[in-house]
Amino acid sequence: MARIFTSESVTEGHPDKICDQIADRILDAIIKDDPMARVACEVTAATGQIFIMGEITTETYVDFASIARKTILDIGYNSSEMGFDGNTCSVISCVHEQSPDIAMGVDRSLEARMSDSCDAENGAGDQGMMFGYACRETKELMPLAVSLAHKLTARLTEVRKNGTIPYLRPDGKGQVSVEYDEKGEPSRVEAVVVSSQHSAGADIETVRRDIRKHVIEHVIPARYIDEDTKIYVNPTGRFVIGGPCGDTGLTGRKIIVDTYGGAGRHGGGSFSGKDPTKVDRSAAYMARHIAKSVVASGLSDICELQIAYAIGVAKPVSVNVTTFGTEKIPVSEIEKRILDRFDLRPAAIIKYLDLRKPIYAETTNYGHFGREDRGFKWEETVKLD
Repeated sequence: MARIFTSESVTEGHPDKICDQIADRILDAIIKDDPMARVACEVTAATGQIFIMGEITTETYVDFASIARKTILDIGYNSSEMGFDGNTCSVISCVHEQSPDIAMGVDRSLEARMSDSCDAENGAGDQGMMFGYACRETKELMPLAVSLAHKLTARLTEVRKNGTIPYLRPDGKGQVSVEYDEKGEPSRVEAVVVSSQHSAGADIETVRRDIRKHVIEHVIPARYIDEDTKIYVNPTGRFVIGGPCGDTGLTGRKIIVDTYGGAGRHGGGSFSGKDPTKVDRSAAYMARHIAKSVVASGLSDICELQIAYAIGVAKPVSVNVTTFGTEKIPVSEIEKRILDRFDLRPAAIIKYLDLRKPIYAETTNYGHFGREDRGFKWEETVKLD
């Protein structure tokens, strides 16, 4: 029986994504000068205000307020007419160092302490489980619905900034519903929803016509659209008040947008603002790399990998492979090949993926995965023959 699956994405001007971008730009500024820094930066946004908080231990100095303001201005919130202005908004920070109780387990793992080793091997920065996912629905081995949703929101930003649709404003969302046939293959798009902030003087019919022509028809392949496809553009009829003026923003509130659009499971930890000793981020990146390599190697058509950690312990407490019946060899053999090939201790992941670099602001918008044009090492694949 056919089924329908839906995923969404948001633009860089969405209030939650403003916060993610500020957090990751702060991380990049710190890690550029101090690659060994510990950063867990959280940001909130409300009308006229940005609040920066968290735990940061570093040998360098960065100007949080300047980074926040530049981020907001780069996004396009540059006047009171927009409802938010990076030039005049209040920026407040409340940051302290990482707890020494946590740092003790991260600096030197339980395994090193129990063996009286002088090895300073890192332990995991927290307990938790991380998931990686890959499938054959797109060339980048991502689910089709979230891939198309990201392309819609990225295109919304592009046509706003290049002047194709000059009356658009930064806040926006996209959503795509994909229908699958009896074989589990994507067959058509059931529905497309695009909502974009716009100037007060923009006529709603003009907004709908322009977004349909320059965004939806530009992004969604014609083979997926038929006479029964439902297309909704700004279905409320008006979207003038947006950004932090229309809704508060918070770091880490778009974790499903950041990953697989709900097609793959999620452990619950957010990515943005976290240095790579936080396995919420680094192990999720590694899990994606491994799952993608499994699919690219032809071992299964779908692969979901779960890795779980205990705080202060280097080795994972569990590794689990799920292939949803698409495996070409026994799942136990796939798991064995993964464990034989990859070192899943935090320090090894950081080294393998080269994560002590200022690459994180590039990840913030339009998904952390499937971005093969950005040079992220976790999007590369290795053969698991």
